[in-house]
Amino acid sequence: MNARSQRLRIARPTLAHTVRIVCGVLFALGSVALGYAGFALADSHLYQVIEIRKFEQAASPPKIQVFAEGDILGEIQIPRLQIDAIVVQGDSNADLRRAVGHLSSSPLPGQQGNIVLAGHRDTFFRPLRNVRRGDEIVFKTGNGSFHYRVESTEIVVPSDVQVLAPSNRYDLTFVTCFPFYFVGPAPKRFIVHAVEVDAAFQ
Repeated sequence: MNARSQRLRIARPTLAHTVRIVCGVLFALGSVALGYAGFALADSHLYQVIEIRKFEQAASPPKIQVFAEGDILGEIQIPRLQIDAIVVQGDSNADLRRAVGHLSSSPLPGQQGNIVLAGHRDTFFRPLRNVRRGDEIVFKTGNGSFHYRVESTEIVVPSDVQVLAPSNRYDLTFVTCFPFYFVGPAPKRFIVHAVEVDAAFQ
């Protein structure tokens, strides 16, 4: 056996061993990623179940006018789409992982202007892909239940902040990423515009 054949016999097991190591590392990383995703979904679901139950069972939810980051504002419902989620103050990654977020710079329900709520397209706002003009929205807070009706939808680029502009009406705007099934950071935003039609104070 010549020297070249000996080198090939030595190299082949080494290459196979390296491939096995790489495959093992990738498998481990994939398992960790899946485990984290599963934990995040479970944590989000448990948070929603507990907080919705607490909010709805409260005889008289506290009337709060000033909210800190992460405070619960209320509960948003779109009956036809079966959306029912807790809304918290703020739109950080931590806030949006567990709930729908209220942009702190926008008004609160009952105040004049454009209320802006943000949510992830792969969790709470996934059903928005089927939203229709005329859909009813209920925003329950400690200060009352506010009723809205969807007026329109649009798709914009992330730099289009006009959708967040103040209003002289009583508007409600939803913001989520688009396309809904895009893998990775989505290139656009899906916007839902609604207007208040009634306010039944408790």
